[in-house]
Amino acid sequence: MTLSQGNIGCSAVSRSDGGDVLDYVALMKPRVMSLVVFTALSGMYMAPGSLHPFMAFSAILCIAMAAGASGAINMWYDSDIDAVMSRTADRPVPAGRLESGTALAFGNSLAVASVLIMWFCANWQAAAFLAFTIFFYVFVYTVWLKRRTPQNIVIGGAAGAFPPMVGWVAVTGEITVGSLVLFAIIFMWTPPHFWSLSLYCQGEYEKAGVPMLPVVSGEEETRRQILWYTLVLAPIGVAPTLIGMASWFYGSISAFMGIVFLILVLRLRRDKLENSARRIFNFSLLYLFVLFAVMILDRAMGFSS
Repeated sequence: MTLSQGNIGCSAVSRSDGGDVLDYVALMKPRVMSLVVFTALSGMYMAPGSLHPFMAFSAILCIAMAAGASGAINMWYDSDIDAVMSRTADRPVPAGRLESGTALAFGNSLAVASVLIMWFCANWQAAAFLAFTIFFYVFVYTVWLKRRTPQNIVIGGAAGAFPPMVGWVAVTGEITVGSLVLFAIIFMWTPPHFWSLSLYCQGEYEKAGVPMLPVVSGEEETRRQILWYTLVLAPIGVAPTLIGMASWFYGSISAFMGIVFLILVLRLRRDKLENSARRIFNFSLLYLFVLFAVMILDRAMGFSS
């Protein structure tokens, strides 16, 4: 479940001696988890139907646990390249504060518990989807794609787009058009988000041997790909309005955010500065948050049914 990197800079971070509890929290990538939980909650809220508040809270907790499990297993598997990159070298495993086997056991325990509790509190469909999401992130993205292809975050990014669908399925027991639209927004958002990061962290990825697009195809091709994905993302962001899932209140704000996103990307192609890439990365986080927050607000205020 990879929606955003745990740290947004490429400079080395200071070593923490905050204790074992904080190290286990760090294993779960809490910044990533927060965005995963927020999009999953959005999917649950936008889905037709409802869950008992206790069951809904339990389902969200399970999704958070699954995100934490994925993060912990990812840190176990990627500890060798995390140690090479200054941005990730202070993570608990490469920094030596936790044994790699401990991280793996912690991640596996969270994964199993999250799926079983989801089955009990929601339905077997949501539990199965949650299990598939963990599997996809760990085996498809982390093990198979990340070190082998510059398309790693395009295909593997699907893992970060699944949480709102899991929330939706927890309520309805099925995958419908609305949930697929939520998936599509995050899926198309992921490449410009991560490729903008990789533009100013290119040296780090190259040093670690991770074939991110700028390392393999160059910065110009990366900028071009960011532009193409943003051109597709902007109208998809308005899709909830077009299918009647949200009102034009949401539609107008999502269209505005898409235009701003596109302007920033066009500036990146023109000036080719590191600050422009950083600006896109930071704005992309705001973009996703605003779209899902306004979608919830739109429904809460009764603008959409």
